[in-house]
Amino acid sequence: MAARERTRGSGRTRAAKIVIGLLVLLVGTALISLLDTNRGSVRMLDMVREPSVYLAAALAVLGVILARSRAVVVVGLAAIAIGINMWRLWPYTALAATQVPLPDEVDGMSCARLLSFNVLQGNDRHRDTARLIERVDPDILLLMETDQSWLDALEPELSRYGYRLDRPLDNKYGMAFATRLTVDRAEMVANTSSNTPTLYATLRMGDGARFEMIGLHPRPPLPGQSTESRDANIAHAGARTPDGLSNVLAIGDFNDVPWSNTTSRFVAEGGYRDPRAGRGSFATFPADYAWIGWPLDQIFVKDGVKVEELEIGDDVGSDHLPLIAKVCVDPMSADADIEGLFAPDTAPAGEL
Repeated sequence: MAARERTRGSGRTRAAKIVIGLLVLLVGTALISLLDTNRGSVRMLDMVREPSVYLAAALAVLGVILARSRAVVVVGLAAIAIGINMWRLWPYTALAATQVPLPDEVDGMSCARLLSFNVLQGNDRHRDTARLIERVDPDILLLMETDQSWLDALEPELSRYGYRLDRPLDNKYGMAFATRLTVDRAEMVANTSSNTPTLYATLRMGDGARFEMIGLHPRPPLPGQSTESRDANIAHAGARTPDGLSNVLAIGDFNDVPWSNTTSRFVAEGGYRDPRAGRGSFATFPADYAWIGWPLDQIFVKDGVKVEELEIGDDVGSDHLPLIAKVCVDPMSADADIEGLFAPDTAPAGEL
């Protein structure tokens, strides 16, 4: 009996040490994530802040049970890890201030439903995505990771739209845009990197209210690579739109989270507001575990663009969940045109 108790105690001690070691690792990665650096391996840590909080909390409970004599150490380490990550996550908690009323006051405005969805190029559940489009019936549709096989599979749904702009690619950065709204201008340019299209469109609502839309799907930060050029191009993509309108809607799979330095710079330089702030992160990735995942798919609005509805759709086979919203535009908001705002290093869609 005594030997059994010693074995059990020894096992508990080893487990407690493992828990403490994992908490030390979480604290270390949280501190590293605060470094002002363009290293992709560091910038990637922004994406796991939410899971890190959940993991630290779970380890704290487990550690207190296993290491009662070291409970203070366990709780202290967990508190540091959670505190650092929550400092960045705070704007996307229910306790933070909201940036956009939801639903917003949209009386008398024309509104449009939108669907932004990374279909996952290798996903063969084409029919499920087609049903999603039919069910949501969006006025504005932005699909990402679309190659030619995806366009062929969704042709019946896409053909119902009055305007389409497709850029099928086999590199997981293809893009398809379709809308029922009046289109003044639409083009895809190599804004963030070669063979990675960014959509710029100037659209009109039924009452004539104009707004610009940005559809963005940049490459993610990767270990061993600098994010300096990527970050600057993403910020530029939102700050300077072709027609220079004050009303702007930005959506897409940013391969980034809204609290990162990169997307925060995009928001600051473009003057955007986030309808998710103060309501939660609206995680979209990974689709199978979005409840502990993070929001890679973004929606930002500017000036007279209002948000009446915002939701995350169901899993239809992609590694992302679809983002669905209803947006409206104030016809009385500013509508100034500014010519020639594309950067010299961007390329027309045909040169991708």
